[in-house]
Amino acid sequence: MLHHKNILLIVGGGIAAYKALELIRRLRAQGAGVRVILTHAATQFVTPLSASSLSGEKVYTDLFSLTDEAEIGHIRLSREADLLLVVPATADLMAKMATGQADDLASTVLLATDKPILLAPSMNVKMWEHPATKRNVVALRGDGVSIVHPVEGEMACGEYGCGRLAEIPDILSAAERLIGGAPMTMATGLLKGKHVVVTAGPTHEPIDSVRYIANRSSGKQGYAIAEAAHAAGARVTLISGPTNLAAPANIDVVPVTTALEMREAAFSALPADIFIATAAVADWRPKRAITGKLKKTAASAPELVLTENPDILAEISRSDARPGLVVGFAAETDDLLKHAASKLAKKGCDFIVANDVSEGTNVMGGDENTVHFLSAHGVESWAKSSKTDVARRLIERCVKALIEKRG
Repeated sequence: MLHHKNILLIVGGGIAAYKALELIRRLRAQGAGVRVILTHAATQFVTPLSASSLSGEKVYTDLFSLTDEAEIGHIRLSREADLLLVVPATADLMAKMATGQADDLASTVLLATDKPILLAPSMNVKMWEHPATKRNVVALRGDGVSIVHPVEGEMACGEYGCGRLAEIPDILSAAERLIGGAPMTMATGLLKGKHVVVTAGPTHEPIDSVRYIANRSSGKQGYAIAEAAHAAGARVTLISGPTNLAAPANIDVVPVTTALEMREAAFSALPADIFIATAAVADWRPKRAITGKLKKTAASAPELVLTENPDILAEISRSDARPGLVVGFAAETDDLLKHAASKLAKKGCDFIVANDVSEGTNVMGGDENTVHFLSAHGVESWAKSSKTDVARRLIERCVKALIEKRG
């Protein structure tokens, strides 16, 4: 947790700056102390008064404030914080950081600090995808800066793509991982030298050349698990069905479309130490896909003949190349724990993570999840949290299980 931690929040000048106010409120609710620096551009979106009212502290905007600089204020600000949090991190501010510029209070403090830095970028999709921004991201990561990647969605400019600010719960979770009693996966890299295979997202089973059978899985939980495993030191293979998510950095992503392709990719990825089947694989596929577009006729609707898809989780669990730890997911709309317990017994895996995906839960496509962790020892019900937090906690359990198996 962030209780009694001091956060220096630097607000960049982007349309997402208004979300920084909610972040201040959430940080204070967790017991953190918050000081705020507003860039000149940020003051066009939020006022110093609103940030000061929420933080309970003076808000800083000017490098050359005589009162503060008499005490070398920018150095003091940079050293008294436990974490520097930049929300939103604009393309301009990231470029300054990557090249070591220090021409205003925010960039000077970022250059002068010896504390962890966490960026949450937000910008137009073309700006995020620009080669210059990509170079800056690589440079900043190389300098030890942590980044909460932006997400896909509709933007204020009317365009759609990757560049929206990450959800506030995910930014908070990332901050906790850096300073809040850092989880063992982040602190010690206990999966170093291990290979983790994660399946994520839906599968699309073709009816004809333009139509398919699918489900509403966004892939967010699987991608979060892959990133948590990588953060724990593992080499990660992420086998992903079709999603709108950006490929995680430093992770081998294998894109697939159908269940048969996912099965082939899963077995090709072995051997592995941990296999986590997060993907919502379609249970059935059309027995025969039509070449071209199936035409609508007045006579009657076409009859689809379905055939069962392979059970990838069960096959991996029972294979000669079985990883040391196999984890499955159970997405149910009713009798959640009953069906999850049955799945644990039938599939031959070590753990099942069960979540309720009934109407109104907003799990599929949402950023939060409420799960139940099933093992041979019983059921643990985890409180609702961000998918990033669920991922971190699951990886911690996997690390613990591997240690216990080594005995």
